[in-house]
This record gives sequence, C-alpha cells and structure tokens, in this order.
Amino acid sequence: MEGLLKVMTDINAESNAKIKVGLVTKEWPPQVYGGAGVHVVQLAQALKRKPEVSLTVHCFGGERSDVFGYSTPSDFSQANPALQAIATDLMIAKSLEGSDVVHTHTWYANMAGHVASLLHGIPHVMSAHSLEPLRPWKAEQLGGGYQISSWAEKTAIESAAAIIAVSDGMRADVLSSYPNVDPAKIVTIRNGVNTENFAPNFDSSTLEKYGITGRYALFVGRITRQKGLAHLLRAWREVPAEYGLVLAAGSPDEAGIGEEVSSLIRELQETRKNIWWIEKMLPHDELTSILTTAELFLCPSIYEPLGIVNLEAMGCATAVLASAVGGIPEVVDHGVTGELVAYTLDSQRFENDFREAIIRLMQQPNLLAKYGAAGRARAQSEFGWDAVATATLELYRRIRR
Repeated sequence: MEGLLKVMTDINAESNAKIKVGLVTKEWPPQVYGGAGVHVVQLAQALKRKPEVSLTVHCFGGERSDVFGYSTPSDFSQANPALQAIATDLMIAKSLEGSDVVHTHTWYANMAGHVASLLHGIPHVMSAHSLEPLRPWKAEQLGGGYQISSWAEKTAIESAAAIIAVSDGMRADVLSSYPNVDPAKIVTIRNGVNTENFAPNFDSSTLEKYGITGRYALFVGRITRQKGLAHLLRAWREVPAEYGLVLAAGSPDEAGIGEEVSSLIRELQETRKNIWWIEKMLPHDELTSILTTAELFLCPSIYEPLGIVNLEAMGCATAVLASAVGGIPEVVDHGVTGELVAYTLDSQRFENDFREAIIRLMQQPNLLAKYGAAGRARAQSEFGWDAVATATLELYRRIRR
C-alpha cells in the first residue's frame, strides 16, 4: 500500500511540475520582420499564461532586459550571415542547460536546439515556418551561406524529437523535402491570430498621415520573391486607375529584388496618384487602421506555409485575395472569406488571373464586405492563440515522457 501511495505521489508531482521550455528565435521585438517572428511572440505570450509552463526566451540581437539576448560573436561580425547564425546558436546552446524541452523557430535557430539536444540530452522541437529547399532565391541573399542554412535545417529536422508544421500544406512539404523524416514526428499546429489586437480600427488619422484617399487595395509584407510583390505590381498596370493601391513593404532581402520592386512602383506612380508606398514596418495601430479601411487585402505569394498576414487582415474584417499556395487555402475559405487564384510558373498567366480577380472583386463592394465579416468570424472561431499554446504544450508533454 505504501508503495502504491508513493507511486501515485510521484505521478502527481510529475504532472504538477512545471515544464521548463527554452524557446529560441532569431526575431524578438523590436526586431520582428516576418510571420515567424509574429508567431514566436504570440506563442510565448500564450505559453506564459499556462501555469504548467516555465518559459525562457533566447533570441538574437544582443542583450536586453525582457529575455535572454545574444550578440553575434565579435570574430564573426563580418562573416556570412549563415555563419553568424551558427556562431550565435552555439552560444545559445550552452545556455539551454536545465531546460526540459527546447523549441526553435526557423533555420537561424535550429542549430541551437540541435546542439543543445546533443549536449544536454534535451528533446528538441522545431517549428517549420518555411523550408530552405523550397526557397532557392535565398541564394541571392546568402550566397554560399544558403548551403549552410540548408545543411543546418536538414540536420536539425531529421534529428528533432518532433516537428511542428504550421499547416497541412507545410506538413506535406516537410515529407516531400525530407523523406528521411518519420511522418509520426510531424504534427500540424496552425498559426493563430489575436483578434483583440487585430480588430476593426476606423481611426482615419493614419489615412490622413500618409495621404491615402479613395477606395484602395492593400499589400503588407517584406520585399522578397516569396511574397510575389513584383507579380502584383505588373498585374496592377491594367487595373482601372480609379482603384488605389497601398504598399506597406520594406526590408528587401537583397539588392536585386529591391531594385526591381522600386522600379515597378515608380513606373506606376508616374501615371497614377493613388499608389502609396510605405517603406517601413507600421506601428500596430496604423497597421490595423489601413487593414480595416482597405476594401481588399492582396497576398500574391508564390510560397507561403500559412500566411499570418491573411489572418491579420481577416481579424480586421477585410476580404482577402490570395494565391492558392502552401497553407493559404487552410486560412482563406474560397468564396466565403475571400478568393484564391491558382499559382503557376507561367508568370504572365498568373498575373493576368490575379488582375482579373482584383478588378472583379473591387467592382463588388457588397461582396467584399460580406467576405470581410465572414473572415473575422472565422479568425475568431478557429485561430485563437490559446488553442495553439494548448496543442503545443501537449506536444511538449508527449516528447518529454
């Protein structure tokens, strides 16, 4: 009897003990520039609300007071960005001793988790927000470092205790790109959106600040080939001039795509006064304001594991027109919350199809309002961060056993 009581006591103590999670990310505020960074911040906040979790965040970008921040080692300050990431990862790996689980995000951080797993015997969970084999244009940005980033991701993903795919489309991509990975290790946990933060905001001061007038469609995203902005700008050449276009786009991946996009925008601005280019990351209130007052949100991505930005637009009750790639069809319900355009390597065909959809939808403001209302309802009911955190915590428990 005493033995049974002791076993039950040990089981209860284990179930009540907090799980010590080391979360590793390149991006952390204020250096958040993409969907993976948004995901990490929101997931961390949701996990901290779980009494069962003791969370520490480890990020790139130097020391700070809110989380553990790491600077690039001085000997690597002029090295290829991929080498800088690996050097920083080694510093982080050393600091993860004592964690029960390490959870990394993007290839930049994956090696920290992989090395910590080997060094400290910690199970490593990695979230697949994108995959290097499906982003060959990264070679333009990283040069030979692309081979290093590809090696780092492959090594980590094939050795991880578990892999979180942010969509079913991403899960399929992992299995296709890395056939040696055990399918049982891959779990789909979709990204979420905070619909209290991303909610309709009708403050007109943002429009006044940037001189935005009339009806307009909106693009928000980094200037990278992945986001398909050049396709959108070429498509817009034949969109009726009565419709405006707002581009909240900055941080080009490399000079080539930056110059291409800049040239296409200047070309449009030469003949139209309603093309507005905001070359920075907008403060949150300004972002929700232009999302809310846009009649149509545009996402012409050629690769998108899920697309948090579409969820943010939906949270603001704005209709979405997006390419049907990756996990986007799992977010945008075609004919309900917006519409999808098939992506093809035939650029002219894709641009023509996207343009035709823009024109048709902008001609139907009542339909756009209907899509927007349905989009917010879907974001609220199916993409809450508490559900994401709960599923993630259950995965931690599973691999810790």
